[in-house]
This record gives sequence, C-alpha cells and structure tokens, in this order.
Amino acid sequence: MPDRPPRFFTHVYRLVAQVPRGKVVTYGQVAALLGAPRAARAVGTALRHLPRSLTKKVPWQRVINASGGISLRGDVVRAEEQRWLLEEEGVAFNRNGKVNLEKYRWRGPKNWKAPAWDARL
Repeated sequence: MPDRPPRFFTHVYRLVAQVPRGKVVTYGQVAALLGAPRAARAVGTALRHLPRSLTKKVPWQRVINASGGISLRGDVVRAEEQRWLLEEEGVAFNRNGKVNLEKYRWRGPKNWKAPAWDARL
C-alpha cells in the first residue's frame, strides 16, 4: 500500500468515523452513501487496509454485512474481536450471530452529500 490511501478509502474512513457508538452500517450502505452503490467489496477492502494509525479514530467494527452478520474472510480472531467490540457498545446478536438491523442500523449523517467521482476512464 502506498503511504497515502486511495481517495475512495479516505472517503470510507471519513464516513465510518461518523458512525455512532452502538450503531452499525453495512458495507453496501457505506458504498451507497459514498455515491458508489456497487462498491460494497471496495468498502471491505478499504477497511481491511485501514492504517494502524487510524484504528482508534475509525470504528471499523461497526461495519457489517447486509444480513446483519460479521464477515469472516478467513480470520476468525478478527471476527471474534469485532463481535466483542460491538457487544461492548451494547449491540446485541441473536442466536444466529446476526444484528437486528432495524434496531441498530445508523441511517447516515444528516445533510450528507456524496463525494463527486470522476467517471472518465
């Protein structure tokens, strides 16, 4: 990774940093709020490459999958850490390991305007 993250990653970090304690968003929701509704995987990639220096400022644990679960991606320890961090914030999981999105979903910042993206190839 270069010293400076890609522009999209920076926007992901800025948006996720606004998610309040005890609330969650989905990867797809972050992508849609950023004006890139088909970029849910890119949101996951951005969070996977979150610089260590930003881990205290960007609450990565508050981003979950569309079904209300934690995406494993082969790292069980990280998934357990994510669940533990969310439970510490008061987010409850059902028996199937899912969060009630109706109750805990953050709807996004007020007066949010998605960044403008250059669509040229």
